[in-house]
Amino acid sequence: MADLFAELSHRLVAGVDEVGRGPLAGDVVAAAVILGERVPLGIADSKKLSPLRREALSKEIKEQALAWSIGRASVQEIDALNILEAALLAMKRAVEGLAVKPELVLVDGNRLPRWTYEARPIIGGDALEPAIGAASILAKVQRDGELTMLDEKYPEYGFAKHKGYPTREHLQALATHGVLDVHRRSFGPVKRLLKAD
Repeated sequence: MADLFAELSHRLVAGVDEVGRGPLAGDVVAAAVILGERVPLGIADSKKLSPLRREALSKEIKEQALAWSIGRASVQEIDALNILEAALLAMKRAVEGLAVKPELVLVDGNRLPRWTYEARPIIGGDALEPAIGAASILAKVQRDGELTMLDEKYPEYGFAKHKGYPTREHLQALATHGVLDVHRRSFGPVKRLLKAD
């Protein structure tokens, strides 16, 4: 790992991460970030940060990064492809959206999208590599914001609270109010409800 960090110090490196594999609703969202010389303090795995801290860091990252981009795969693409392929597609779109072309892409996890970039997967990369941590923060803030907006449209489902994950509250709302267009029909709990109808 020390060799890797020595190599990164003089290359344009993009970090990529995605959020939203587990929820029953909403797009899977990815971010790609090329950090500049100033790296905001406190970058870490987005799941370990409070919502307020994530929001503040997201703003700093966007202001200080050399380049950043958001990519996504829609609910329809998730159902057509499967969630893993959709997550890889979202990451590919995020990197392709960067205004600066990276020389190396570091991807959180153990799988790489199909692309022409030189890239390396890093398991637990959001905690090890600041550019991946920054990407995890941007992706999480973006997706959480979208689910909060969905909550305004469909308040009876509680999206602002559970962000689409299969909590007891969400499953109860699904059973009571039915399946929405924003729900992933290929996911077990949603698929079972549709079959029951």
